[in-house]
Amino acid sequence: MKNVIIKKSEIHGKGVFAKRDFKKEETVLEIDDSQVVKDESTITQYQKDFICDWLGDKVVLMQAPERYINHSCEPNAYVNTIKGTRTLIAMRDIHKGEEITYDFAINGYYESKMNCNCGSGKCRKIINCNFFKLSKPIQRKYLPYLDEWFTKQFKNQINKIR
Repeated sequence: MKNVIIKKSEIHGKGVFAKRDFKKEETVLEIDDSQVVKDESTITQYQKDFICDWLGDKVVLMQAPERYINHSCEPNAYVNTIKGTRTLIAMRDIHKGEEITYDFAINGYYESKMNCNCGSGKCRKIINCNFFKLSKPIQRKYLPYLDEWFTKQFKNQINKIR
């Protein structure tokens, strides 16, 4: 956590903020996916909504700091797997003190409907964590940011968007 800090967020509760500037495509942090859920029936609703991450063939309980990264309809970061490690990467330059956000629909394939408080000019008002429920222009915009596991699992649907 040398490059980020967790603190109060205007978006939702706590958030993750940059302790330094990041350049576009720079690694912001590596995600700890070591807490794999063995039995999904033990997951609470709170964990499903705010702590779990569904990764195709497994579910993980997110750890700090990544569990505090908030959604934005106009994100400044995205997640991609690099050499087996999920990595948060700057989608654009991020300035020191700025809240780090990503769009929960990138690499998302499950239904959820929560109110969005991101405050961006492009806010969709509802967070739906399903890439395929996004508008076609947003899907096309996000194509370069999709993780390899996601594009393999949903190859036919992705090819239709291209």
